[in-house]
Amino acid sequence: MPASYHGGNRHFQDRFDTRRLADRIDQRLVRDTIDDDDRAFIERMDMFFLATADAEGRPNCSYKGGDPGFVRVLDPHTIAFPSYDGNGMYLSMGNVLANPRVGLLFIDFERGKRMRLNGVASIDERDPLLAEYPEAQLVVRVRATEVFPNCPRYIHRLRLLERSRFVPHADCETPIPSWKRRDWSHDVLAADDPANDPDREPIDR
Repeated sequence: MPASYHGGNRHFQDRFDTRRLADRIDQRLVRDTIDDDDRAFIERMDMFFLATADAEGRPNCSYKGGDPGFVRVLDPHTIAFPSYDGNGMYLSMGNVLANPRVGLLFIDFERGKRMRLNGVASIDERDPLLAEYPEAQLVVRVRATEVFPNCPRYIHRLRLLERSRFVPHADCETPIPSWKRRDWSHDVLAADDPANDPDREPIDR
């Protein structure tokens, strides 16, 4: 049995007579390296979805956004991306410490293309790439175990209106989200949270 599949996958492949197709995809399209076309696709993306699970297998799916190029291909086996300030729960980052296996889904909604990258993640709080991502708290590196395209037929065509103003940049002050000034949250923020500065104007989005 290919490493990509387990008994559950085989159950439905046999139920719907797709075992031969699944094996062909595994043989022809699934690989553990990132080629030049993959690199170009990944590094022009401004978002992706990250799937993680804790040590008990409880799943979490998270949206990650930034400027194009915020996910970097470091070599044919490794990508890296920053973890910015969020809601303080650290669901994805905490899961990586408990269970490093992750799945990333990249979708280009304008051109109708998507790609999956599964791998093993690691976090080094002193990663040298931190200095290259303004305001990043952590950098996650993922060593790819499976890289493959996904059928694009069900991708809805969408167009970008604007990128988030909250993505940090070195040359300007990052806005603070208004929810950090609300009654339920303002008194439990981290001591160094920029939202504690009364001179900073919050915005909704």
